[in-house]
Amino acid sequence: MYLKKILKDDVGGQVFLTILLLVSIMVPLLNLVVPEGSAFHLTTYTVTLLGKYLTYALLAIAVDLVWGVLGILSLGHGAFFALGGYAMGMYLMRQIGDRGVYGNPELPDFMVFLNWTELPWFWQGFDQFWFAAIMVMLVPGLLAYLFGWLAFRSRVTGVYLSIMTQALTYALMLAFFRNELGFGGNNGLTDFKDILGFSLQSDATRVGLFFASAVALAFGYLACRAIVQSKLGRVAIAVRDSEDRLRFIGYRVENVKLWIFTFSAILAGIAGALYVPQVAIINPGEFSPLLSIEMVVWVAIGGRSTLYGAVIGAILVNFSKTYFTGAFPEVWLYALGGLFIFATMYLPQGVAGLFKKSKEATV
Repeated sequence: MYLKKILKDDVGGQVFLTILLLVSIMVPLLNLVVPEGSAFHLTTYTVTLLGKYLTYALLAIAVDLVWGVLGILSLGHGAFFALGGYAMGMYLMRQIGDRGVYGNPELPDFMVFLNWTELPWFWQGFDQFWFAAIMVMLVPGLLAYLFGWLAFRSRVTGVYLSIMTQALTYALMLAFFRNELGFGGNNGLTDFKDILGFSLQSDATRVGLFFASAVALAFGYLACRAIVQSKLGRVAIAVRDSEDRLRFIGYRVENVKLWIFTFSAILAGIAGALYVPQVAIINPGEFSPLLSIEMVVWVAIGGRSTLYGAVIGAILVNFSKTYFTGAFPEVWLYALGGLFIFATMYLPQGVAGLFKKSKEATV
């Protein structure tokens, strides 16, 4: 009953979740059951690629929640995504043990190379999955809470807030590039072996990670939809449309912003944690402000404030990126710019707006 309530009047979301359910069933079957010689067989590479797209879709939903619903243009969500990824990467590095290049059972290879003699205090506990899972949510959430508490109570808004979020992720990128910080420096964390005792090279593990990404995306969408349908969501939309008026009638606007911004950061962290074991690396490049800007482009092209439009945009843009960077690598940035300009000029409501127009035309 509650599921029906939060999806009421959300035809696009219902279609999206139905497609996601079908894909979650068909992809594992086509990879694990259908023989490799068959035309219907899905390669493990494709499964991993689809899993990566799903993590990007979850990240796009997080961005849409703060931009499309709350009205905050965040150019720093790449920081929360990367922090969640680093938390998972630290767990995966601890699982390598003595199978590393230097055979040290405690220290990751990059620490041995840098002549470190003991594990830093902030790496303690990451040999346990439950601890890493908590850090995946706690670290991005805590950073977002502290940043939001300072920014929102100071009533920083508009382009100034966007610049501050961009500065946040840029500062973290510069910090993580430093070897002495203890996160692998420029090379980051890589050479992962297994997760929860399952080899990351196994087809079954890859399928499991894809399925976990699909489940996280479904629950992330439903959680965001529940927020939008709640009183908090209605107040958030009012903040987006007229913050000053809402403040004048007595609402604590900064509290609304703070909690939704923090929840969005936690979603981004979860997306990063699912992304890392599938691509098998995490480095400071994930903090790049350009990637955060690209996330905003996903949402703009798909259709902001719809949630499912963010999913469409993330998958559409990243599929295009995979194709163009392989076939025409020199024209990808031009293609991305062209997509954004086209969406701005001819699809102001994004791709999701086309479905709204077709629905209105049939009524």
